[in-house]
Amino acid sequence: MVDLRGVHKRFGTLEVLKGVDLRVDTGEVVVVLGPSGSGKSTLLRTINHLEKVDQGYVSIDGDLLGYRRAGNRLHELKEREILKQRTHIGFVFQNFNLFPHLTALENVAEAPLSAQRRTKAEVRTAAVRLLARVGLSDKEDAYPRQLSGGQQQRVAIARALALHPKLLLFDEPTSALDPELVGEVLDVIKDLARTGTTMIVVTHEIGFAREVADRVVFMDGGVIVEQGPPGDLLDRPTHPRTRAFLSKVL
Repeated sequence: MVDLRGVHKRFGTLEVLKGVDLRVDTGEVVVVLGPSGSGKSTLLRTINHLEKVDQGYVSIDGDLLGYRRAGNRLHELKEREILKQRTHIGFVFQNFNLFPHLTALENVAEAPLSAQRRTKAEVRTAAVRLLARVGLSDKEDAYPRQLSGGQQQRVAIARALALHPKLLLFDEPTSALDPELVGEVLDVIKDLARTGTTMIVVTHEIGFAREVADRVVFMDGGVIVEQGPPGDLLDRPTHPRTRAFLSKVL
């Protein structure tokens, strides 16, 4: 489903991604580990074109993200076309990014109402169902300020699901939470994994990676250092840099 080929990304003179190749199959759960500054979050942001790549390309289901090919050249799509592509990709951020002036239900309903030609009644019914799915049936009318961090993140997950995306991206979804709230968010993500949702999850939660991932990718210095099944990579890493990182976090 997801194919990154030779992806480079620079911010000024700093090269954050240095030629990343990554393929993710339909229904696969890939967990990305690595130290801060290794390029994990930037990698996710290139997948839905929140960051433009400087070299290489990203495609989903064979369609280039953010560009169309004309001969040997790539031409950037118009913003409207890029936004349409993004409706196929759900993105859950570290800091929830909910609209503070909208209720939980309105936050979940906002994207399908503005981006898809669906009726208000249909979208509301779907939003009610999604909030129930993440265990928040009793919080439909609550505003973000009235919710705990874990509840806000679960609303954010429901919102990401509202567009029926092909792919879900999670950027350290528990890093802004108090420790006692981490489990409730990870449980929702585990449930999604069991339903066969294609996901790429950037996280520091090693136990979650071991339990849920089909494949673990270790990044450092803007490249993929090593990848493999969680049992192999977490218990028997072959690269010295992976071993050094895991020795500090396990």
